[in-house]
Amino acid sequence: MSTESVEKPKIGDYRRHLLVCTGPRCTQDGAAQALFDSLGDKFKAAGLDKGDLRVKRSRVNCFAACKGGPVMCVQPDGTWYYNVTSENMERIIADHLVGGQPVQELVFHQGPAA
Repeated sequence: MSTESVEKPKIGDYRRHLLVCTGPRCTQDGAAQALFDSLGDKFKAAGLDKGDLRVKRSRVNCFAACKGGPVMCVQPDGTWYYNVTSENMERIIADHLVGGQPVQELVFHQGPAA
C-alpha cells in the first residue's frame, strides 16, 4: 500500500448534471461536440452557471442510444433527450433546467428520478 497522500477531488454544488453524448456514432458531423462546447455560454446567459440552479455538464463517449442525436441525459431527473439541436437546447434550458418542466416532445426515455 502506498504511503503517498492522494488529494480528494472537489466539485462545487449543483442542482442538475447534464451528460452529453459526444461519441462518433451519435452525430458524425460533430454537432454533439459543438452542442457541448456551447453550453457554458448558454448556461451563463440563463443564470445556470452559479447559485441554486447551477448545472454541471460532462461529456460521455457512448450511451448506446445511437439514433436521433445529439442525445443528452439530465440527472438527477432521469430525463433523456434526443435531437438536441441548438434551438431545442434553448427550450430545454428555459423549460426544464430553469422552469423544472421537461420538454416532453424531445424526451425519449424517463428513468427513475432521485
